[in-house]
Amino acid sequence: MQNAIEVKNVTIKFNMAKEKVDSIKEYILKFIKKQLFFEEFTALNDVSFDVKKGEVFGIIGLNGCGKSTILKIISGIYSPSKGSVKVNGSIAPLIELGAGFDMDLTARENIYLNGSVLGYSKNYIDSKFDEIVDFTELHQFIDVPMKNYSSGMVARIGFAIATITDPDILIVDEILSVGDFLFQQKCEQRINELMKNGTTILIVSHSIDQIKRLCNRVMWLKSGQVVKIGETQEICNEYSHITK
Repeated sequence: MQNAIEVKNVTIKFNMAKEKVDSIKEYILKFIKKQLFFEEFTALNDVSFDVKKGEVFGIIGLNGCGKSTILKIISGIYSPSKGSVKVNGSIAPLIELGAGFDMDLTARENIYLNGSVLGYSKNYIDSKFDEIVDFTELHQFIDVPMKNYSSGMVARIGFAIATITDPDILIVDEILSVGDFLFQQKCEQRINELMKNGTTILIVSHSIDQIKRLCNRVMWLKSGQVVKIGETQEICNEYSHITK
């Protein structure tokens, strides 16, 4: 089966300030005076894995292990320091809550803004607008600025726009963990529909139960390195046992 995503020997390093800086002004002054010292932090170290076309692939691990970083590399937000990433198909990323939105604009305006970022034409968004709003169940709030939205409401808008068409690859980072239980179920049903239609899905979640319900295979990351890749039940059970 053809791979939708191929990650080979990916390493990424960041320069981090050695001391805490309390303000941007202090940071700039220290930088100008050459009083700011950095240390190198390796967020991912020699990570390799493939995701098959049509597969639902989960990534698990404790906070800071590199889960979100690898999604950002695959999405093209970060470039790896070493290694390579090959993506076969279009990507709809749901990585950071509110990314692609102008929170001063209304939800109606943001649907068009975010849709254009994802490559949808105005005519296409016009034709899908009612469907997007119906999915969010936020009809009475559609002309309210999104800065007044809860995190769960923002997630509804983001998920509805990203999944209004069947993307080749859907990347979801913890977005299913916000909002109410019923809407999470609705999102999972939509993911199952996308899976049946051949969409490749990459999910990061702290909910092991959710990973077990949705994923075919799982990768376990620890401190930026791959611990194991394998069948969902096996990896999740071992991870749960060790992290109890």
